[in-house]
Parts: sequence; structure tokens; C-alpha cells
Amino acid sequence: MAYIGQNDCMSTEPPLYSAAYKRLVVLLLMTAYAFNAMDRTIISIIGQSMKLDLKLTDTELGLLGGTAFALLYAFGGIPIARLAERISRVNIITVALIVWSSLSTLCGAALSFPQLLLIRAGVGFAEAGCSPPAHSLISDYFEPSRRTSALSIYTCGISLGYLLAALAGGYVAQHWGWRAACAMVGLPGLVIAVLIKTFVREPPRGNSEPAAALRDRAALARFSWRAEVRELRNVGSALLTDRPVLHMVLGVTVGGFAAYGFYAFLPPYLSRGFGLDYTTIGVIAGLSAGVAVGIGIVAGGFVADALATRNARWYALVPGLGGAIAVPLYVLALLQPRWPAATCLLSMAGFFQYASLGPTFGVVQNVVGPRRRATATAFLYICLNVFALGGGPLFTGWVIDHFAETGFAAQFNGQAGGGAVRAMGGGGERAVGAVGATFKRSCPGGSALPTAGPEVQIQCRSILAQATRRGMLVTLFFFAWAAGHYLLASLGIAKALIAASSVQSDST
Repeated sequence: MAYIGQNDCMSTEPPLYSAAYKRLVVLLLMTAYAFNAMDRTIISIIGQSMKLDLKLTDTELGLLGGTAFALLYAFGGIPIARLAERISRVNIITVALIVWSSLSTLCGAALSFPQLLLIRAGVGFAEAGCSPPAHSLISDYFEPSRRTSALSIYTCGISLGYLLAALAGGYVAQHWGWRAACAMVGLPGLVIAVLIKTFVREPPRGNSEPAAALRDRAALARFSWRAEVRELRNVGSALLTDRPVLHMVLGVTVGGFAAYGFYAFLPPYLSRGFGLDYTTIGVIAGLSAGVAVGIGIVAGGFVADALATRNARWYALVPGLGGAIAVPLYVLALLQPRWPAATCLLSMAGFFQYASLGPTFGVVQNVVGPRRRATATAFLYICLNVFALGGGPLFTGWVIDHFAETGFAAQFNGQAGGGAVRAMGGGGERAVGAVGATFKRSCPGGSALPTAGPEVQIQCRSILAQATRRGMLVTLFFFAWAAGHYLLASLGIAKALIAASSVQSDST
């Protein structure tokens, strides 16, 4: 039996909170995380509309969808997490939710790319106040053997948020524009903030640890920079110096890089590749990246907890095997000529790929003490947001832009392409030639200039669709890389968890 199963039976004190109340807490926190994810991912849903309206490049869309958010998250994550180790985590979540919801609504008033970039950076800073304190709260409500399952339910908020953004955001963007969609995702978060403040109580630190002797309910020492640096060093050591735990962190980071890049351009791909409207895209994205992913997140947590009662290495094997199955399904999905088949394959791939989140978050919470859990989550989310969210959409957008330029050059500047342009004659030739024969200048926002002929319009759309498919295929390499890290982690994660449990027991 895994280490957590052995320790759970040590507690003899009656629980402070009922099972029904703990479920309510998780559902409320999951709802907050859903709005967190919805405000974060709405750019990918309405990106094509923004691109056409503001004449943006895919690199700029990548900056808005990932990098702008991640930059300020990096600055806010650790300070907010350290604050969460000392003061009410419920208050931190409430304030953060109010701020990021208000800023998300304000995005709809932006008139230029720089304004959007600045507001999105503010959203990133505020959203750093969600998951670190929420993970810490959940760990104090649920014992170690149920922690991964509870965290997987909370993490399901990411798929619920994407589902809401895809369905509601796509519908609103089609009928009232992308600016109205920004208001739609921002305003309801203010209501959730009030509900969390009203119903979620702050539990004692270490409340759910296996025995009373392991509970760390004492107040932290008076603040000092030296003590803070020491705590950060201890958390970093727990996550980065133990090789199996490090592989878990690398697995979720590299996998997140691929996922953020891939799903940021899934709605544009459906529009460019199949000519679907925003409402239809919202339904498809909601099913494949919302429902299927959410089921996979919850299933991964419960399956990992169940199998870990026999051997804790399943905390790494479940995400590793899931990722290995998902990669070929993603490839097949992008090669489909019809969107129904692509949707089915994308749903299956998302189910297996996202089984990694619950087990990873559970391991991170179980290798550190109760007073370090918000900080550990902040470390992990810095990796996820700075490197994965900050880099994934930007990388995929850059690759798509590169393929678009090379495809345009081959089509219009090569021997066959030059002939094709001359054959078009009239407005088509003048429109392409006059601007230097680059995709960005000839097809701003992915559409040809108004003076171009219909042939050039078709070519611009075709080149962009092919470039998007190729860029997303390149991104899939990182999914395979992530699966390799999880499989390597499975070789020693059971021993790492036992050792971490022993250290926590000895330190109290």
C-alpha cells in the first residue's frame, strides 16, 4: 500500500467539516477557477474576430493569449503565495477574483493592441491569486489519499471555463462582436467572489494531515526577508532537486507549453481550415477541449488515487501513459479533411492528455508541508504560466506566421507562383506586387487587400489554413516530450513520496 494509505488511518479525531460541506467548498473553488480559465482563454475563442478587426498577426494573438498574461503572473505569483501562507486564503481569492473579472470586462473597451496588451498583463497579475491559495485550502480540507481526487475536481474548472468561453463566447462574438464577449466572461466573476466570501471558511493549517501530531497550526514566525528566502529555497529544493518530482514538474510544464499553444489556435484552425462560424466553433471547441478534457482531468485524479493504493508510481504512470496515447490521436485529428472526424479525435486526445493534471498537483502538495503548499503551487504555476502559457501560444503563433510567409513565397514568388500572379492580372497582380510580396503585407489579418482579385483572396485563406495546420503539428512534439518526463518520473516517485512524508513527520 502506498505511503498515504498507511498514514491515513492514524487520525482518530472527528473531522471539523462534513463531507457535504467539503464538496461545496471544492465546487465553489472550481467555479472560481472556471472563471479564471474562461478569462484567460477567451482570447483564443474570439481571436479570429480580434485579428480581423484590429489587423493583428498570429504572433500578436499569441502575445495576448499567453505572454501578456504570463509576464505579470510571474511577478505576482510568489508574493501572493507567500501572503497566502500567513493570512486568509479566502480573502485573497475573493479580492483576486474581483480584480481579474473587472479587467477582463475592460478588455472590451480596448482600441489598440498596446491597450489590450496592458490590460491582459493586469489580468495575469490578479489571476495569480487563485490557484496557490485554493490548492492550499483544498489540501487542508482533504487527507492525502483523497487530495489528488479533490484537486482534479478543482482543476476541472479549466475545462469548464474553456467550455463556457467556447460556447457563450463564440455565440456572443458572432452576434454582438468580440467586445461584448469580453464583458460576458468578466462580469459573472463578481458574483462568484461574493459567494466564496460568504460560504467558504478558512480551515486550520494542516487540518487534514494524517494525525494530530503532524498538524502545523502554529503561527509563522515574524516576517523577515531571510526567513522568506529560506522558505523559497526549501520549496524549490523539494520540487527541483528530487529527480522524480522534477520530472513531474517538467512533464506538466512541457505538456502545458504544447497544450496552451495547441488550444490557443484550435478555434482559428477550425475557422481557417473548415470555414465554420463562431457559434459552431464554440460548440466543437467546447466538446473537444471542454467536456472531454474535463472528464479526463477528473478521471485521471480518481484513477491515480485508486491505483496508488497499490503503488504510488501510478501518480506518474497515469499521465505518462495518457500522454503517449494522446499524441497520435492529435496527429490524426489534424490530418482529417472533415471537421466531425477531427472533433471526435480531438476529444479522445484531450481526454487522455489532461489526465496528467490531478496527479501532478497531488504530488506537489504531498511533497511539501502545510505552510508551504501555496508557495509550491505558485512555483508550479509560474512554470505553467511563464514558460507554458507565456511561450506556447507565442511559439505556435510564430511558427504559423513562418509557415504562412514561406507558403506565400513559394506560391507567389517562385516560378509557378510568379506565373500564377501574372495570370491573374489586374488588381491581383498590383495588390500583391505593390506591397513587397510578403504574406503579412499582402494578406493583413489573413485576408487579401480589398484591391486584390478573388484568386488572391482564395490563396491567402488557403495558405493561412495550411500554415495553421503545420504549426499545430509542430507543437505536438512537446506533448510527446512531456509524456517521456512522466514515464521517467514513475521510476522513483513512490520512494520520493515516502521520503517526503518522513521528512514532514520528523520536522513537527
